[in-house]
Amino acid sequence: MTNESPGAPSVGMLVVHRRYVPYAHAHYAGNLVDGAYSLGCFGDVATELCIRTDGTEGLFAGYSQVQFLAPVHAGDVLQVQARLIRVGNRSREIAFTAQVLCRARPDLGADRSEVLALPLLATTATGTVVVPR
Repeated sequence: MTNESPGAPSVGMLVVHRRYVPYAHAHYAGNLVDGAYSLGCFGDVATELCIRTDGTEGLFAGYSQVQFLAPVHAGDVLQVQARLIRVGNRSREIAFTAQVLCRARPDLGADRSEVLALPLLATTATGTVVVPR
């Protein structure tokens, strides 16, 4: 455990999370996960970004754009990134990406998975968080 103090918010700061998508989150046929799963991950990575820059969890104000580009399935390993792209007095604009790094391969066996040769860009978004004064 460290006692790091938050740094000044600087454009370009990056926070990365990786997460296994459990089968309990499958919502549709083919073990498809709903788009809200990626948005929840974006909220988590934005929270860490705010803690690192401002020493507070911040509050999500909204998204200005969201694009679902590829499916996310149970059994995937996601890499979620938040990059600070604008700093206001209390607002922070963040660019988000969710990429699939690994994918389950049930066609090869019930417990088989693979690391993808190239990450699959699944979701992108731009959002704004607000931090207290």
